[in-house]
Parts: sequence; C-alpha cells; structure tokens
Amino acid sequence: MNLSDLAKMKDMMGQAKQMQEQMERQLAETVVEATAGGGIVTARMNGKKELLKLTIDPNVMGSTASDIELLEDLITSAVNEAGRRAEEAMKSNMQGLMGGLKIPGLTD
Repeated sequence: MNLSDLAKMKDMMGQAKQMQEQMERQLAETVVEATAGGGIVTARMNGKKELLKLTIDPNVMGSTASDIELLEDLITSAVNEAGRRAEEAMKSNMQGLMGGLKIPGLTD
C-alpha cells in the first residue's frame, strides 16, 4: 500500500465517522408516537428506542384489577408499536444517509 492509498483510507474512515455521528444525532432527534386502546395509552420514543414519555388517560384511574391487567397490556402494545416505528424511522434515515448504497447488515 502506498502513501496515497493510506491517505484515501484515512479520509474514508473520517467520512464514515462523520456519517455515524450524524446518524446518531438524527436518531436522538427522531420522535415517534404510538397509541393503544383507542388512545388510552400513548408511548413516545426516540429513534434510539428510548422511551421518552408514557401517557395514560386519567379516566382509567380507579379501575378494577382486570382493568389494570388490560392497561398493562395496552402499555406493552403502545411501547412495542413505538419501537417498531422507531425502527422504521431509523431505517428510513439510514437509507437517506447511505444514498441508496446496499450494505449487508445495515440496510435491507
């Protein structure tokens, strides 16, 4: 390998690092939301799949034990759906950053 090849490789690695940093910023800024039970439970998540906020309709307070079980199921559903939406947002952002490149393990 000559000096020119090493310089090109170093430049490519720098560009890859910049792309990764940009992608991480975009994922942190991307926010998705999902609801369950007709809006009783709402989950908000960022592109890193971190739960940012969970909202429960205050009208369900004072519910019975079976209502609490249903509420737990709705919370699980809302969080899982938000996770799926975050994954879709991440894939969409990656495709935009990669400019249509197909890299195994990073794109479908």
